Amino acid sequence: MFSKITSILQHAVEALAPSLPLQEDFVYHWKAITHYYIETSDDKAPVTDTNIPSHLEQMLEILTQEERERDSGETGPCMEYLLHHKILETLYTLGKADCPPGMKQQVLTYYTKLLAHIHQPLLPHINVHRPVQKLIRLCGEVLAGPTENEEIQFLCIVCAKLKQDPYLVDFFLENKTKKPKPKDPGGSQMLKDNTLTLDTGQSLTKDLIDPQEESAAAAAASTFSPTTNNNSNNYNLVSSLLNLTRSPDGRIVVKACEGLMLLVSLPEPAATKYLTENAELLFCSVLDVYNLKEDAAVFTGKRALISFLSWLDYCDQLIKEAHKAAAAVLAKAVKERFFVSVMEPQLMQTSEVGILTSTALLNRIIRQVTSEALLREMVFFLLGEDGELETSPMSVHYPLRHRLIEHCDHLSDEISISTLRLFEQLIQKPNQHILHSLILCSLEERNYLENKPQEERETLENGQFHDAIDLEEDPLFGDEGPTDSRPPNSDWFSLSPLQSPDHPKNDVKTEVHKIVNSFLCLVPDEAKSSYQVEGTGYDTYLRDAHRQFKDFCGVCLHWDWRGNPKPFEKCNLDLPFFEGHFLKVLFDRMGRILDQPYDVNLQVTAVLSKLSLLPHPHLNEYLLDPYINLAPGCRSLFSVIVRVVGDLMMRIQRIPDFTPKLLLVRKRLLGLEPEGITIDHVTLLEGVIVLEEFCKELAAIAFVKYHTASSSSL
Repeated sequence: MFSKITSILQHAVEALAPSLPLQEDFVYHWKAITHYYIETSDDKAPVTDTNIPSHLEQMLEILTQEERERDSGETGPCMEYLLHHKILETLYTLGKADCPPGMKQQVLTYYTKLLAHIHQPLLPHINVHRPVQKLIRLCGEVLAGPTENEEIQFLCIVCAKLKQDPYLVDFFLENKTKKPKPKDPGGSQMLKDNTLTLDTGQSLTKDLIDPQEESAAAAAASTFSPTTNNNSNNYNLVSSLLNLTRSPDGRIVVKACEGLMLLVSLPEPAATKYLTENAELLFCSVLDVYNLKEDAAVFTGKRALISFLSWLDYCDQLIKEAHKAAAAVLAKAVKERFFVSVMEPQLMQTSEVGILTSTALLNRIIRQVTSEALLREMVFFLLGEDGELETSPMSVHYPLRHRLIEHCDHLSDEISISTLRLFEQLIQKPNQHILHSLILCSLEERNYLENKPQEERETLENGQFHDAIDLEEDPLFGDEGPTDSRPPNSDWFSLSPLQSPDHPKNDVKTEVHKIVNSFLCLVPDEAKSSYQVEGTGYDTYLRDAHRQFKDFCGVCLHWDWRGNPKPFEKCNLDLPFFEGHFLKVLFDRMGRILDQPYDVNLQVTAVLSKLSLLPHPHLNEYLLDPYINLAPGCRSLFSVIVRVVGDLMMRIQRIPDFTPKLLLVRKRLLGLEPEGITIDHVTLLEGVIVLEEFCKELAAIAFVKYHTASSSSL
């Protein structure tokens, strides 16, 4: 109470007295602080019971006022006094000793406000950056400590200053190697006597200095320069922030993560070099928040899962903000320390519950990752880096990729659905390697096409080719099917705005109309039910296809595979064709659409529709051209569906009241009819409904792709 009354009286006297020149006022407040240490005998009283906080606040206000009154960038006498008399060094020592109790908090606050309020560059001064560096080392030493909030505020303002002037980061990279203590009789005697000699002429006979720490600081100061090129640098700012990411206070953790994001984005070579050499520092502590051993069966640990996803989001953002070189190394660290070490064993296990759990988590991870570098490393982890051409289903170049594709056709429908969802998410990510590795490398040579010249192909009596007979004479087409079949070439599907079809525009429209009708008429009328239910028309698919195709074009905008297909004469058509493991599994599952559960069929067709939407000419040709001249033994998406429809037409004959049952099942799926009596052949009926909808979707995609290409070529 007495100290508070004294403070009030002191402020009253100061208010009534004539104002002193700023420098005198500044020195007065500093000497008032030093006198406290000389005169007081009670070093256990908290600092809030003294005048020290008030004097520090007055010193800060004086420095701020001095800067306002002077020309921009000019150092005034008060600031010169602070620098010359090493006031920040002294404050650091007092804060480190926390004498009186709570002094560390006051020192941290003073440093923070000084750096925040003073606009002239302070950190380049050795008598600023050296004590700042020392104070950084004190931060994060004690988690949940009383000064944690002040510590993070101080560290964040230092990070902000480095972001503003990145070259300053060199002042905060310290040499790890301690040099021998310099032979300085005066300095040694000072340490031996535990005496702190101030430049103000005052001596503080307090045990405030750690000789080891002072020696190390002296050695660092004697060797340090911003241009030091040493491989053994220590980035204490990173270490202290990392320590605070372990705080139980979520607000402190968030601020520490923000500070780290600022640091990794700095373009300075020295900082980038440190981060690339010590990338694991950013992940070794945080990885422990997720322990798969604890949740081996099911995700019962909700908090652990949330903690892990928060960490992943932080890593993703950190890598996105990081300098390119640092981002690449950080992403590799995540790949090695998490994906390879933790995820791969879980994905390769044989336990169905374990596979389902890890696949669901991986699906969530794929959706969440947005940084280019981390996405690239994740894709390499899942699919391998080489993108080597598969020659048969038995060729296993990359075991994890092979296992994941096999899981798309697993005995467990849940695992199949979960893995198909994973690939659906994956093929929508902005990474060209995904599409090349899974599909395009198999289609690159277009060796799914008949390689004989047209005049040499064996023809039938009516002049048509063998590869056209199945389509032209198939009763599914009737009069709707084109008799002169295919377009002159597949350029009508080119999406390059610089390209235009080689044939007249009207002819192209006619051919596209035939192609669209080929899909719409593929399912026989007796197997159609959508026309009897409102809101299930073809126009809905057109709107969705237009939106999704636009999104895919945006994703693929800067990829180098837009334009016409590889010229036929440059393709290696003698190379045996294999559609690739991924397409093989999808085609196999599509071929069983009448015998698979409804949810599986929905997911298979969802993946195939996403592939069909991709603006690549080989995919346009292979997945969306019904009249493609397939080589013997090859299949396309359309040919697979044709065989399914052929099987369906035979089955329809054996099911009484097929059409009414089909309509009832559709209404139940839409929630328009309540569940009632059990319907036989429900799996087949649901498969027919999915098949009809999928054909409408493919027709819409083909039309939208043509329309976009046609508009671009105008």
